[in-house]
Amino acid sequence: MLLDPAIAAVTDRIRERSRAARGRYRDKVARAQQAGPRRAHLACGNQAHAYAAMGEMKDTLVEGRAPNVGIVTAYNDMLSAHQPYETYPPFLKAAIRRAGGTAQVAGGVPAMCDGVTQGQKGMELSLFSRDVIALATGVALSHDTFDAALYLGVCDKIVPGLVMAAASFGHLPGIFIPAGPMTSGIPNDEKAKVRQRFATGEATRAELMAAEMASYHGPGTCTFYGTANTNQMLMEFMGLHLPGASFVPPGDPLREALTTAAAERSVAITALGNDYRPVADILDERAFVNGIVGLMATGGSTNLVLHLPAMARAAGVLLDLQDFADISARVPLMAKVYPNGLADVNHFHAAGGLQFMIGELLDAGLLHGDVVTVMGEGLHHYTREPRLVDGALTWAEGPRRTENDRILRPAKDPFQPQGGLVQLSGNLGRAVIKVSAVAPERHVIEAPARVFHTQEAVKQAFKAGEFTGDVVVVVRHQGPRANGMPELHALTPILAVLQDRGHKVALVTDGRMSGASGKVPAAIHVAPEAADGGPLSLLRDGDMVRLDARTGRLDVFADLSGRTPALPEEAEDDGLGRELFAVFRRNVGPATEGASAVL
Repeated sequence: MLLDPAIAAVTDRIRERSRAARGRYRDKVARAQQAGPRRAHLACGNQAHAYAAMGEMKDTLVEGRAPNVGIVTAYNDMLSAHQPYETYPPFLKAAIRRAGGTAQVAGGVPAMCDGVTQGQKGMELSLFSRDVIALATGVALSHDTFDAALYLGVCDKIVPGLVMAAASFGHLPGIFIPAGPMTSGIPNDEKAKVRQRFATGEATRAELMAAEMASYHGPGTCTFYGTANTNQMLMEFMGLHLPGASFVPPGDPLREALTTAAAERSVAITALGNDYRPVADILDERAFVNGIVGLMATGGSTNLVLHLPAMARAAGVLLDLQDFADISARVPLMAKVYPNGLADVNHFHAAGGLQFMIGELLDAGLLHGDVVTVMGEGLHHYTREPRLVDGALTWAEGPRRTENDRILRPAKDPFQPQGGLVQLSGNLGRAVIKVSAVAPERHVIEAPARVFHTQEAVKQAFKAGEFTGDVVVVVRHQGPRANGMPELHALTPILAVLQDRGHKVALVTDGRMSGASGKVPAAIHVAPEAADGGPLSLLRDGDMVRLDARTGRLDVFADLSGRTPALPEEAEDDGLGRELFAVFRRNVGPATEGASAVL
């Protein structure tokens, strides 16, 4: 199938925009490749330090003929998605040893959970944790003793941070190994109803706790289609997972077989073998376009509109919001997974999942099929699904029809003809809105603004009964420079209650919303942010604001000239390490470029 002209045009535009940056990146990678296996350049003392604790593997490491694989892990047992990684390093080492290589844990990276920090001060560190993860991975790989890397990470900022570092060490092959989703618990829509009832005082805290615990109940990623599971989709669409690896639960025998296969594959694709596949060859403009296509087709998390530009920039590829908008306008919405529907990722996987979707999008000419992946040449590998046959892992032809058209549909018969994200621009700046879960009659909201500086102030106004009509809730000074760009997901139940009361409601913010946010229209990531002199700093209560997802406009109908910008409120108490991140807030780039302080 020929590539769709619209997808080809966006790819060509990205390639041309990135020509200089990509050229510098490829030159850097080439210099590293020309030096050959890095361990060969280490002095004897350097190597002795690196191998001192490796026991019986010392001789193999000293000889330098067998590939040495570095393991970078985001393990901690506070996060359900990362708890399974506790046992992965010894398992991976054994598999790599059997495959003729050696392996060492290169280092660990932090992994914080937005679910734990929602509405708390710790959320102000969340976005910057992505850059810390990239930096920590850089430190882990800086010892120059590795021929490939295995990246163990799943959730919101962890995978993007690991990808940024993997791109920086682009001469090394790298494979991402997921841990899989937890089994299905209480339906997500039931959990959301309890949250709304609690917001209005109709449910007790005990009822709320019971619902939350029944939803988040075991090892693995949360089962809704938020940022963590969107990350997993991206790693398949971009060729950094083994095919079909994303949504196999922890503890499943297939999960173990896929992890073994990833370890073995990491040995096969080093420069010491015959199938060298460095990350730099995989992460080009085609891979990032494929990732954006997957984001739109699945109705994925808005957080990836921040992360993909940062990930791409690390590989010398420059993305723009217009690229997302143009791809969204061409790619159909093929999946309905909560919050865009009632199903969870386990239901999505059972209905045909990513293998069905990739096959459909390739047939429709909406994906680049001629890409480099960790599995081999071409994205067609990712239309095949893994199976255990007599205990042995094999890949068979994936599903060619959906098993449930209420969850997953063909590209020719989608839920919507266009993807789930829309770019907004106007006299309030540039923003993005996720519309895949928003009812069409709510795609245009025009109402007076109520302006706040914190989500807590919004909650207090709600409790005081101040919202009595149509309203555009503006929460400013929530951008990366102001306070690290926290998610404002804690506002979702409140805004949903107002909407259910019959009011026209929208949110406009320079902050973020969770990947789980849904039915309330929200213009997020507004740039320039208020703390950087953006128009949001000039808004006042009562200004008429119009959010129009149909035309892609975000405007205020008021004369802002002559107004004094509102300053962010002074933090009463930094605490929780927030003061340690002041250098990030001072140096962070705009949301439209990925909001990174290190790129």
